[in-house]
Amino acid sequence: MKKKNVIILIIFFILIIIFLYVKFIKKEKIVEIETPDSDDIIYSSNIIEDVYYSSKDAKGNEYIIKALQGEIDFKQNEIIYLTNVKALIKLTNSNNVEITSRYGKYNSNNFDTIFSKNVVINYLDNKITSEYLDFSIQRNSMIVSRDVIYTNLDNILKADVIEININTKDTKIFMYKTNEKVNIKSK
Repeated sequence: MKKKNVIILIIFFILIIIFLYVKFIKKEKIVEIETPDSDDIIYSSNIIEDVYYSSKDAKGNEYIIKALQGEIDFKQNEIIYLTNVKALIKLTNSNNVEITSRYGKYNSNNFDTIFSKNVVINYLDNKITSEYLDFSIQRNSMIVSRDVIYTNLDNILKADVIEININTKDTKIFMYKTNEKVNIKSK
């Protein structure tokens, strides 16, 4: 019974911290947190089922992330480790970007997310697969790395890294070793 109360207090404390942070420090961003009903929470650990986070920046861009489950890091309460992750980025000046991955690491303070294992990014007729994606609203960037394969209707591209500026859509594609070249094939 004491363990149940401690976990409820921890979750309540985390929600209060997030609310105060959003209310008084980060006025340009809105965060909605949905947690399962108290009957659905597993009280023997810090695991949350059916995780859902949503944030919106001052420009109107919206970032939604869902996961089958999340585990709160007790040492860093703003860090949540996710499993079976799906993200949707609704850009005001562009089309939506969809991201899926096996795992994720979400920072509830700045909304930065690291996606790992079987990462798939879909944007219009473009698809990028990789093993790692560092997505940062704060830096306005997506850094895709590890076995990167980019495909569209006409081409297949293989590289070590693709860096994308979310605002400008400027893209850098490169290899780590200077003697290696990006591989591009036309379909």
